[in-house]
Amino acid sequence: MTSAEDRVRVLLDLFGLDVDRAEIASVARDYPTLRAQADEMHRTAVDGRPRDTSVPKAFSAGALRSAAPSARVGRTIEETAADLRSGAVTSTSLVAACFDRVDRLDPGLGAFVRTFRDAAMAAAESADRDLVAGRDRGPLQGIPIAVKDIVATAEGATTANSLVAPPRWDGDADATVIARLRDAGAIITGKTTTNEFALGLNDPSKGFPMPRNAWDPRRYAGGSSSGSAIAVATGMVLGSVATDTAGSVRHPSALNGVTGLKVSRGRVPLTGVVPLSPSLDTVGPIARSARDCAHLLGAMAGHDPSDGVSCADPAADYAGALDGSVAGLRIGWPAAYFLDEGNVAEPVRAGVVAAVATLQEAGASIVEIELPHADIAKIACQVVLLSEALAYHRDELAAQWSAYGVYHRGLLARGALFSAADYVQAMKVRDLFAAQVARVLGDCDVIALPTMPTGARLLDETDPTMMDRWSGASFMSQWNLVGLPACALPVGYDGNGMPVSMQLVGRHLGEATVLRAADAFQRLTTFHLVAPAEPGR
Repeated sequence: MTSAEDRVRVLLDLFGLDVDRAEIASVARDYPTLRAQADEMHRTAVDGRPRDTSVPKAFSAGALRSAAPSARVGRTIEETAADLRSGAVTSTSLVAACFDRVDRLDPGLGAFVRTFRDAAMAAAESADRDLVAGRDRGPLQGIPIAVKDIVATAEGATTANSLVAPPRWDGDADATVIARLRDAGAIITGKTTTNEFALGLNDPSKGFPMPRNAWDPRRYAGGSSSGSAIAVATGMVLGSVATDTAGSVRHPSALNGVTGLKVSRGRVPLTGVVPLSPSLDTVGPIARSARDCAHLLGAMAGHDPSDGVSCADPAADYAGALDGSVAGLRIGWPAAYFLDEGNVAEPVRAGVVAAVATLQEAGASIVEIELPHADIAKIACQVVLLSEALAYHRDELAAQWSAYGVYHRGLLARGALFSAADYVQAMKVRDLFAAQVARVLGDCDVIALPTMPTGARLLDETDPTMMDRWSGASFMSQWNLVGLPACALPVGYDGNGMPVSMQLVGRHLGEATVLRAADAFQRLTTFHLVAPAEPGR
């Protein structure tokens, strides 16, 4: 073994991990980069000076397109709710049509792990009876939604797309968010694919579906809430429940051209959700529009005494806050790092610039801001995520190394490269960045920036170790580190016809403002209504 491999072997031995030489070599190749990033994070924690470890990438994705090459109009929850009440459609016909789309499209896209057809049809029949009798539970009644397979549902086991049972898991009953959505009348149609335990690409050898982009099955669908985004983008469901620890709602939403909301830390209960990184995890909605996300969040949000980090503050009237106006709204514009350093493909840059211009023309004002700790905050989130994920899986990983997928276990092994001192310094950087963002959000209401540097790449261009993402600029994980809400919404298409996305970030518990800005943009544009014409074909 090389000296780097010997060093990694010693670190892995501390956790009792019996790793073969090839996988040790893979981890060792990343060790210098991860160590250098952690050392820079340490220096910032000590002296407070901003640093940037990202490596600008060369992107070739053509020019921004204003229209998709082949598309249809997707349906929203809100318009479908109106049709249910007018009698133009029934919940049973709607759910049956969704399952027909699953049967036709899912073999080529891998959105679902399992479906709950009998239970869903029975629930749809009940919803129809209630609507006829005048028992109206609200806009989600009779609406088919899907659930990421790390959120518990009573219909079947939660596997987290792994052959290893979730450690210390008792998931036979509905998670709090699922119980609340049922109370609101939503129809649970099935469980969607995720990266194994929400971390790392899927390992095809483990037998779980391989999620593929709704616009081009040769391309990556994003992670880890990939199945949830694919299902919404293709009309297999009208909304979905997903989780976001370092971008996992927004990443697949961006790549599949739908709207996804990462909520504030503590806004939606985590009870009944398999953890990835407990200090970063959140549960949020994916849907076609910001209005649809507002309706889903209205059912999901609120205090839960069984969740120790659940916020006691009452949930807002999210749908009621969407008045279509951005008059007086101040949009923070952090051009450095996020736009000006060669970190984004031209279609993404142009799409976000045009989207912000649209909001400015509608009455918003632009405030130039700086977030010089943005890159080190990304590194701190990475250290926290991998350290906490390894802590959760440590015993099972040592006992069942080969049962875990090769990419998931490889990322957990990389968590062993960080020390307790690294974790402590990451928490100091969290405080530094939180203070910096709080000052910025004192001068603006939302921050606008790209969601992803590019549109969806080909599957064979995607690095399964995620090092390409961690060595480049990151636009999502910073907001998990400081617990703020962030909404991803489509703003155009790249030269390959793949959706590109803007992200709006707000103050803690400021989901209503974030959604108001997103909805105002979507009232002026139609990107969110565009769906692939022949998904997966």
